[in-house]
Amino acid sequence: MDHTHDGFFGCSERSFGQRFADALTEFLTGGKARKELRAHDAIDADTFDERYGTWRREAENARTRGADPNVAAQAAAPVIAATPPPSGPDPHPWNTTTKRVPLGKMWVIPSTAETVDLGQFDPRRPPIVTIDSGDVIVYKNTWTHFLNRLQPGMPIAALAEMRSGLAGRGVHSIIGPIAVNGAKPGDLLEIRFLHMRTIDFGANFHNASELRTGVLPDEFADGHIHYFDLNSDDGYVAFSPQIKLELQPFQGTFGVAARGDKAVSSITPGQHAGNIDVKEMIAGTSLFVPVWHDGGLLFTGDSHALQGDGEVNITAIETAMEEVRCQVILHPAAGYTWPMIETATHWLMLGTDPSLNEALRIALRNTIGFLTAKVGMSRDEAYSLASIGVDFRVSQMVDVNNGIHAMIPKLIFAPDFRSTISIA
Repeated sequence: MDHTHDGFFGCSERSFGQRFADALTEFLTGGKARKELRAHDAIDADTFDERYGTWRREAENARTRGADPNVAAQAAAPVIAATPPPSGPDPHPWNTTTKRVPLGKMWVIPSTAETVDLGQFDPRRPPIVTIDSGDVIVYKNTWTHFLNRLQPGMPIAALAEMRSGLAGRGVHSIIGPIAVNGAKPGDLLEIRFLHMRTIDFGANFHNASELRTGVLPDEFADGHIHYFDLNSDDGYVAFSPQIKLELQPFQGTFGVAARGDKAVSSITPGQHAGNIDVKEMIAGTSLFVPVWHDGGLLFTGDSHALQGDGEVNITAIETAMEEVRCQVILHPAAGYTWPMIETATHWLMLGTDPSLNEALRIALRNTIGFLTAKVGMSRDEAYSLASIGVDFRVSQMVDVNNGIHAMIPKLIFAPDFRSTISIA
């Protein structure tokens, strides 16, 4: 291939600009077309990534200022309409003890320049759509980190450079917001995860020590990245020829607009949920999040194929999703102030704080509150049960606010009594 020209097509800047503008619409509809174009023999992949990143940052900055970015390269806003509710029974397991809600209308949300923001939950962004309680959201072809720039073969130095240039934002490609009719502060939104399927690759990495990320930054001076081939049909990923791990896809980041009227970084989890990185949050589970704004304003991103408790080097197997399908259910006036999770086997009470000790205390208080309010125990009894029957695990220690989640097993309660216990 001839690299003597500066443009990655090996031709004039004018030709580069025309071809790049023509291709942008396909880039913004998902990663597949972009990956195929990047791999073409006539294209210098490194220059391609550089030029695409430059355009994407300029377009994002222009959109943030309310200006019109490169008009010739601007993608049309997505037209999103709901499809009717399914006529048959709900095929997905109902694993929570809340009252079953039939599947409502379905909304397919693509990842585009209009639906995705870099690394923040911004309550000032207009909702993509407004849905009703019970409706189903299908997030199609989500983006990898840095607005889909994380692609196989990208060196760790390039990722570190992109991260170091962020101010008040995370690395995540955040989709949203989506508003829920009738949701208001004091309510609770249940996000019931129905199905998740990853794309065909993922990456785990840690940054060089100067970025001060991960649990042991001083012991790893140089950054490192490991790319993985993902096969959702097989259900496993090979770490090495001798090590095979089971895929457990989940959204590391899912939540609502945080308290207050300003955008918050997608890095830091809190009472709005967000980047909680709880690996149990797979298909078949429900996330419950208190509402802080009218409409709730749902955001998501940060897809994971697999993660261990703690997420100690700063990343899971970071990936994107061919599809995330979830049902959203509104529980009015529930009165909770912290997010919770329910699986087929456990209720999970969460706590986050810069201090891991304080995060534990928050999760413990939330556990005691649940056991007293929903199980009918005294505070003394709840404190005792929490010590002998509940496991407290480290969700993650790398997202500014560290996370603890308490695992309350359902099987410790008699079956008839267990059926009377529910979060909402």
